[in-house]
Amino acid sequence: MSEWERVFLQNLALPPPCQRRRARPPGSTAFRCVLKHLEGAALAQGAEYQLRLSLFDATYHHFFGRTWRSSQRAACAAPPCPARAAFNETVYFHTSLNHPGIAAVVEVVASAGKGDRGSRHLSCGFGLIPLFGSGSEATDLATEDRALKLYHGTPRALLHPRFQDPMEKNKYLTVMEKSHLQYTLKPHQPLETIFHLLPENILMSGLQTVPGLLPAHRNAGDCLQKPRLMKPVTCYLERLSVQLYPSLEEFEEELLDLLNSDRLLKGGKLNHPVPPRCPSWKTCLSQANAAPDGNGVMVRERRLHVGVHNGLRFVQVPQVAVLVPEAEAARGSCLGVPGSGARVAGQALVLRSRIHLSEMVLHPAFGVCFQLEYVICASGRADGKALPGSAHGEVADMRSVRWAVWSPVLGAGEAEVVLPLRGGARRGPCQTLVYRTPLSSRSSRQGKHVESGTVQFHVSTDSEEHLVTAAEILCKDRDELEKPPTPSLSLPAPPRMAASPRGLGLSVSQLSAPPRGRGQPLAQRGRGSRQEGGITHLEADVGLPDPEPCAGDQLQALPFTPLQVPIAAVGLQAGSSRTLLSRASLARLHAAGFPEILDRNQEPVEISEPLDPASFSPQLEEADLLQGNEIILQFLAFGRDARDGAEGMWPRTIFLTFQFYRFPPVTTPRLQLVSTDGGPAAGPAMPVQLLVRVNKDGTLGTGPPGLQLKYMVDPAFLRAGEQRWFVRYLAEHSLQIDVWDGDSLLLVGSAAVKLEPLLRQGRAAVRTHHELEVATTEYEPDVTVMGREALRHGALRPLGVRVAVRGRLHLCLANIGHPCEETPGQLPAPLPSRSRLVPAPDGTSSILGGSWFSLNAAGGGRVSRARRLAEVDGELAAALHSRRPEGRLAPPAAPSEAAAARRRKLRRMALVRQQEHAGGERTPQLSGWQEQRARHMRDLQIIDAYREHMKGESISRMLSQAITATHTVHAVLGTAQFFEFTLKNPYGVQHTVTIEVDHPELSVVLDPREWRHFKELTKSVTPVEEEMFHLRDDLRPQVYLRPNETVRIPFKYQTFSADPAVVTAQGPAGLGAGANAAARSLGKSGAGRTKHIQVSFEVSGGKPIALLRVKVEPQPHVVDQTFRFYHPELTFLKKTIRLPPWHTLPGAPVGMPGGEPEMFVRCSDPDIICETKNMGPGEPQDIFLKVAGGPSPQIKKFFVAIYTDAWLAAPVQIWQFYLHSLQRLDVSCTAGQLARLSLLLRGTPAPRRVRAFTSHPQELEVDPDGPFLLPANGIQDLYIGVRPRRAGSRFIYLNLVDVESHQLVSSWLLCLSCRQPLISKAFEISLPAGGGRGCNKRITYTNPYPSPRLYFLCTNRPDLLQFKEDSFEVAGGEVYTIGLRFAPSQGAGEEEILIHINDHEDKNEETFCVKVLYR
Repeated sequence: MSEWERVFLQNLALPPPCQRRRARPPGSTAFRCVLKHLEGAALAQGAEYQLRLSLFDATYHHFFGRTWRSSQRAACAAPPCPARAAFNETVYFHTSLNHPGIAAVVEVVASAGKGDRGSRHLSCGFGLIPLFGSGSEATDLATEDRALKLYHGTPRALLHPRFQDPMEKNKYLTVMEKSHLQYTLKPHQPLETIFHLLPENILMSGLQTVPGLLPAHRNAGDCLQKPRLMKPVTCYLERLSVQLYPSLEEFEEELLDLLNSDRLLKGGKLNHPVPPRCPSWKTCLSQANAAPDGNGVMVRERRLHVGVHNGLRFVQVPQVAVLVPEAEAARGSCLGVPGSGARVAGQALVLRSRIHLSEMVLHPAFGVCFQLEYVICASGRADGKALPGSAHGEVADMRSVRWAVWSPVLGAGEAEVVLPLRGGARRGPCQTLVYRTPLSSRSSRQGKHVESGTVQFHVSTDSEEHLVTAAEILCKDRDELEKPPTPSLSLPAPPRMAASPRGLGLSVSQLSAPPRGRGQPLAQRGRGSRQEGGITHLEADVGLPDPEPCAGDQLQALPFTPLQVPIAAVGLQAGSSRTLLSRASLARLHAAGFPEILDRNQEPVEISEPLDPASFSPQLEEADLLQGNEIILQFLAFGRDARDGAEGMWPRTIFLTFQFYRFPPVTTPRLQLVSTDGGPAAGPAMPVQLLVRVNKDGTLGTGPPGLQLKYMVDPAFLRAGEQRWFVRYLAEHSLQIDVWDGDSLLLVGSAAVKLEPLLRQGRAAVRTHHELEVATTEYEPDVTVMGREALRHGALRPLGVRVAVRGRLHLCLANIGHPCEETPGQLPAPLPSRSRLVPAPDGTSSILGGSWFSLNAAGGGRVSRARRLAEVDGELAAALHSRRPEGRLAPPAAPSEAAAARRRKLRRMALVRQQEHAGGERTPQLSGWQEQRARHMRDLQIIDAYREHMKGESISRMLSQAITATHTVHAVLGTAQFFEFTLKNPYGVQHTVTIEVDHPELSVVLDPREWRHFKELTKSVTPVEEEMFHLRDDLRPQVYLRPNETVRIPFKYQTFSADPAVVTAQGPAGLGAGANAAARSLGKSGAGRTKHIQVSFEVSGGKPIALLRVKVEPQPHVVDQTFRFYHPELTFLKKTIRLPPWHTLPGAPVGMPGGEPEMFVRCSDPDIICETKNMGPGEPQDIFLKVAGGPSPQIKKFFVAIYTDAWLAAPVQIWQFYLHSLQRLDVSCTAGQLARLSLLLRGTPAPRRVRAFTSHPQELEVDPDGPFLLPANGIQDLYIGVRPRRAGSRFIYLNLVDVESHQLVSSWLLCLSCRQPLISKAFEISLPAGGGRGCNKRITYTNPYPSPRLYFLCTNRPDLLQFKEDSFEVAGGEVYTIGLRFAPSQGAGEEEILIHINDHEDKNEETFCVKVLYR
């Protein structure tokens, strides 16, 4: 027996329950369990004890894995302490079954001597160690010891049907008093590095040998505490061929005959499960062969799976190679595999490519495993030849026929290897049933070692050591390490194919193979296989350009840190009520005549200071009698900030954009900035300017200044329970306001104000005044920086971002309380129910049909009045020939017998009067009556045909309504709406019900952990059932129902789509006349259109037993933060945004156990790549965005939802993104020097009067600089001049705006790459800080040219330096004195001021640097 076979047979394990194997999560958790000592009064002194550890699934009462046994230890007692047996043994394992029902069972076994017959083992007790908590996370145990209480009996008690989980509820288990096991259990992350060597659910001691690991150091005998991998060796297998006994043709002919016989016994289906056969199965086989159906089976492909196995598991997923007969290889044909009739001289299967094994390790337990597999499909003829077009129409079946294992020869470098193939009922590494070996009578002519065939190949290696050190490693392991106890053997587990292998010559037919069949028997024809294996290697990437890559062609990715610098998403600082204006300026501001804000008693509301945030009480808001809220936003004035430099042009008109709560976004009309009195600036700030509305003709409005908006938030128009959400929104969120230039349509800046002052806290009305900083953020072009420096922990300061305060916005916030008045004739809204249960429709309720008119009778019952078919169906009414009376009255609201009698009398009176008017003309009247009767007869025939045609559809519709239940969902972007539907089996027999949903946004909650999570959030008390659903091949869930059984089906509706996604142009859209006084309120219908989703519950045959109609009413969502990016058109925007700490996000859970949670993101646009990755505990988390920009001037809008729970129940924040696509223009220039270029303007279909505006008018000049006419469909040049003031990379925006309609025509993004000029002279002066009168200085300049020259002066800091003359002319060789005046600085510091001296063409001649020290 080889070393590989010994290790393989000693580590066979029992598989987990089949329900767990179907839905196994991809990740696995590693554990380290230390069993320290056993202590208790039940221990006998001198007796030897042993601990046995196994894995157990309490949900399905199933043991799995392999039992680990400790060494035997004697118990000793030291009075007065009880007896103790010390073990101090460590067990390692990992499992992917992260479920609260998974536990480790510890059994205490006592060994008692029985004379010459050996020892006798008795079970003394057992205990359970839980591995996962309620949230399916690893149990976070403390590092100190834990005491495990023990129970009487053996672990077999856990298999009893009356066993309950948890064990504390089980009355049949008795605790062993004063006895316990001391242990520690905690996750062991270093074990993750050897997951490819150690299979899951296998318990291993640190003293046992894992093939592929280096032995532990001499001082530490535990090799799994810090595992060290052995160095791999690359092996190459070439000239591989397979010989089958007695020949390839005879072997495949016998195989196809047996498979065809099995197919006939199974009803003509190739891959159907084999039914149980009677003892006389040979007779049945002969009967089947006697009556063939005219079809047969054929060989489509022959595959060879090759992988490295260490005795425990495959180190990597085996590679798949396609074998072809030798005759085909000689002809060079590889396009298809013929049937058995076409195979001639070639009696071997060969591989024309080389197999590359990079995971081989110098250890005797490592072996190369070969598995020969045939792909079989049904053909149209019994001779094995496929009919035309039938090769790809039939589903293929996989059959394993032979396997072999090669243990490398120690000390060999290159060699020819010949291995015998194995088959039949033998345990193999692939865990599949294999085709039988030849009969002994037939194999007598050949040697026993080749009776099943052989595989031959040439092996070579790149290692200089070859395989010579493997023997030394094995001897060293056996000498230094203690031999572990012999593990118990159990049934083998099916292999877990975790990933796709590397394909070698894969064919297209692999894509049509079904995910079954490899585990079904061929030669074991007497019984069917219960083992089900998935063909995961069919997921190999067949789209590679080279299907046979060699080691030298494959590029390996190097460790690389992304250079994308993250942007800190700290948001805007919400403004407070503190103001920087002087008292005189405030007096002029409040005396400007703004409209008064009145409460419900028409009394003015005084301005008050906001309450302390710590004093907020939700109970006061809920107990307030005035539940109606009238929110008033009053925009007063806008002033320039003193810190704003002269870079940007101060706007003449502005407009604002924002979104309050779930109301639609608002774009205000244009507002003119009007000075109060033209007085001087008050303090450091510039004079504040009032906001006055601008009429459509451009004149100022005659009304009072300011802009006032009202929002009515009445509980009568809110959803059930939404009042509490609105109060929470006011307490935690801020309102972000964007300020735009009304002329240039450029963004001036953004401001944010906290909404907490709007909480009235029991008061009738509140009003607060706020002065907000309007700041703008400039994103510089991406710069190349060192990734380690940019992304280091703690580097929260973003690179390439500059924030500047442009101005201050004055506004008032007010909240007027109103009593909640119900709508007349409307019942009060019911209280919100905590139940999310949708009851099933009962058959006793009245059916509202399409042709019935339901009324409320006087007695309280329901009465239905029949209606004419012509009143129901318009097409039928048009087809009838009889005239209908015009102006027919509508049916009465409450018919009675008296009213019906009165109508009959009126109808008779009308007929009598008609006859009297007719006079004595009897003959025409009789003729008209006959004609009318004929028309009525034709109408009756039409109606009868219509009823016969519609009878089936009407009955079907009525029956469907009887089993239909309706549930309304108020959908909000990113928020999951959870509910349960009560499904009952109305039949007296069991059924498997298939659930079919016709919309992807509504889904069934399949994971019980997700189900339990939503029930905890919604406070639902209904039970959760484990493994309730079964997924079909088409991913439709199925549930099994017993006769008349009722279950609850969990549903989740969640949408991430939001529209509109694209805004074509940016401009001020007015609110209409009277917008300042018109109230805006929420309607019941929501912001979006209502849609209906149909869910059907069908039994076999597509027969529905219940229908669920989900009515989705979309609701607007809350926007927490807005980002705007300007990017070149038709390119990808790639940005990394650093998330703020999770505890700073509004709505984040407080005191979350387990430390810092992981954040998740989802985007509203599926075409945008939005992802985040957790870099480890304590590390910042970033969001990566990749957005495709559209043509200019398109604006793309999308939303990103941020979650802190893995099930994405409700977002803690929703961010709004705007991507402005601009035409890009790259400019390379020098600081202080003018660079000229031109832009080509293309006219629109209509002539426009346009003007060019720039974001930095001091650095960018345009010509023409005023309004000009852009001809229709014409071309015109726009000349621009760029003179940047500072070096580096930056963006400048240029807009072409229609000055009449105020619409954006075109937009450009100028990407400046500015160089620093050469400094010819440097000066240094010291000036006093803190104000003063400034300082005058002089410097000299000598004209180096012999002729007179004209020079121009400019500086990079015009706010700190002014010239006496902006230009001067000096003769050749003469010296000119330049007068300088330095402005005072408010603070101490150091500034470098550049003085640029340019020639008449504005080219830089010299640059002086003046270093100013303000002290």
